[in-house]
Amino acid sequence: MRVMSSLESKIPPPAVVLLTALLMWVASRAVPQLGFDVPALKWFGIALGVAGFVLGATGVVSFRRAKTTVNPIKLHSSSSLVARGVYAISRNPMYLGGLIMLIGSALFLLNALPFALLPAYVLYINRFQIVPEERALTSLFGDNYIAYQTRVRRWL
Repeated sequence: MRVMSSLESKIPPPAVVLLTALLMWVASRAVPQLGFDVPALKWFGIALGVAGFVLGATGVVSFRRAKTTVNPIKLHSSSSLVARGVYAISRNPMYLGGLIMLIGSALFLLNALPFALLPAYVLYINRFQIVPEERALTSLFGDNYIAYQTRVRRWL
């Protein structure tokens, strides 16, 4: 259990997205037999990747406007609870944006195997990023954060 908790909030989430994308690429090359040829999906994958990036960037902009930290590694340095804009729809639009980018990457690769890595991303982010953040935000903002959790879903 100690090893698991020592991994909490240690790896920057953008690095997790990049590592997952790299593993997806390696997986698609390792098992080309699982490839499929639907060129339109490549373009749809690009569009999803851009949409995911924009969603994540919108979350960053919301934090900057609220003059609070974007750094998820320093959990207790948040100065305000952001609950407007994209944060009224998802408590974690930056992580959701990462997931959408990864779905776009999987489509772009035109191979079934990369899709198997998507649940690993969600499970990792939930366990090692979101849960520790929720603990810290509850500690910092108390009932305001708890009320926010009841109004807005974790992902969508």
